[in-house]
Amino acid sequence: MSFNHSVVWIDHKEAHVMFLSETADEAEVIKTKSTHPHLHHKGGEIGSGRVALDDKYLHSVLQAVKESKEILIIGPGSAKLELIKHAHQHDQDIANRIVGVETVDHPTDREIFAYANKFFYKADQLR
Repeated sequence: MSFNHSVVWIDHKEAHVMFLSETADEAEVIKTKSTHPHLHHKGGEIGSGRVALDDKYLHSVLQAVKESKEILIIGPGSAKLELIKHAHQHDQDIANRIVGVETVDHPTDREIFAYANKFFYKADQLR
């Protein structure tokens, strides 16, 4: 099944992957299997202070959008940037199809669809 556009809302616990086309809209939720209850280390420890996202989780999100022509990635924190970095390191073809990155808090699925439709409508108008 090939869709024109997809939007990924991602945080450290789950990703909402939504596909948009002229004839249909579909959604899928992918959850991490990470067992880290906290995202930050205690003070005084060496390192960045953040627990890295599970590579399998990031890979499954990228595989969900592999058929999309244009991909918008949104989310509240750094998970969206980690997903983009993972795409550049492991699947350059998908990374080349990422057309936007936006900070968005915790919307409902309906709000994500509306946000993506507005984004892609503006992007299509600029072409």
